[in-house]
Amino acid sequence: MRLRLLLAAAATASLAACAVETSGPSGDPSPSQDRAPSTAAEEAPATGPLGWGPTAGELDQARELIADWDSDRLAGQLIVGRYAGTDPAEVRALVEKLHLAGVCVTSDNVADTDQVMATTQAVRDAMAADGRDFPAVIGVDQEGGTVSHLRGVATDFPPFASAGAAIEADRKQGRKVVRQASYAMAMELRALGFTWVFAPVADVTIGAADPTIGSRSPSEDPKIAARATAAAVKGFNAAGVVSTTKHFPGHGGVTSDSHTSLPVLSSTFAELEKHDLVPFRAGVQAGAPAVMMSHIAVEAFDARRPASLAPAAYDVLRDTGGFQGIAITDSMGMGAVMGFDQPGIKALVAGADLLLMPADTAKTHAAVSRAIESGRIPRERAEEAAARVIAVQLWQQRIAANKQVPTDVVEKAQTASDKLADLGG
Repeated sequence: MRLRLLLAAAATASLAACAVETSGPSGDPSPSQDRAPSTAAEEAPATGPLGWGPTAGELDQARELIADWDSDRLAGQLIVGRYAGTDPAEVRALVEKLHLAGVCVTSDNVADTDQVMATTQAVRDAMAADGRDFPAVIGVDQEGGTVSHLRGVATDFPPFASAGAAIEADRKQGRKVVRQASYAMAMELRALGFTWVFAPVADVTIGAADPTIGSRSPSEDPKIAARATAAAVKGFNAAGVVSTTKHFPGHGGVTSDSHTSLPVLSSTFAELEKHDLVPFRAGVQAGAPAVMMSHIAVEAFDARRPASLAPAAYDVLRDTGGFQGIAITDSMGMGAVMGFDQPGIKALVAGADLLLMPADTAKTHAAVSRAIESGRIPRERAEEAAARVIAVQLWQQRIAANKQVPTDVVEKAQTASDKLADLGG
């Protein structure tokens, strides 16, 4: 009851100016029934939408915002920081001092509902104090199943394997249930103050030999995984939460864990095209705003470096995959990249737009700032990356402003979770 009251109060207070959410037959909000924006700040720019969320006008607006930023501010906008403990004041100080794009909240940073909401508010306060009037990246690994960092605070959802099983059981109904589950999960995250979710997992697992992904994967069948990924992306998009399709080009086919070492995927490019890349292509076509680059070496691209540090991997994502949104690395504190000198700089030069959770946020910020100043990271590359991030945040702000979090968000999340578990059980 305490959780329901807190979430309901937060949703109502923070979005009092927004219209009440109405739903179409699928359970997603009916676009025809959403209220029209009442202020210029809520209106989409006149130029048309891009395929990854924001409009071209929002991207232009983002470019204008950063045109005169110094290297310190620009560097911060390329980093989603990690932090220790549960003190919101420390989070605020970190984001404000380093001008960070935002932070990733892990289970180590979670005490209870009040503390989580105080933390997300602290990040918003830091952005305002730093003169940035667009939302921060306030993200969390909340996939469902074993990877749920808000356990005890947010609704437990089944592992994403249930999404694939639901679609396999009933393709039409399964996709609807997956979309509804992602929408409901996103709405609950928004009530807690989050703007990003590091999901869905698009990896195609190989089964028992896969030690890292397993039930986090929607399926061993690329086509089923593709349908689950696309449905989840659509649900997150509709709710105004930035999703992160991961872990490109597919972590489910390796037999070691990138948290501790550098796995190598030996598939040919033709094999990747028919297998691992299929769900990522579906996610991009569904409007994925962000794709997470894995820390696995892919022999077809670059056998010596993880995809997150390999220019060839970004070329495949952009040129072959047609993705123009945010490329974010997996956590930069993982074993697969810790052996490389200044991996954050290498990732940004290779094509990453955001560094997720460097091992030392402050040291990485200083190194990236120096690299921009010296030209090691070309200013044009840094601005390109920062503009993408800000454009997506402007899009998130606009969508969220017109989709009110319902006061019964917890009950709706539980219902959606139960439906997914029932059909995909």
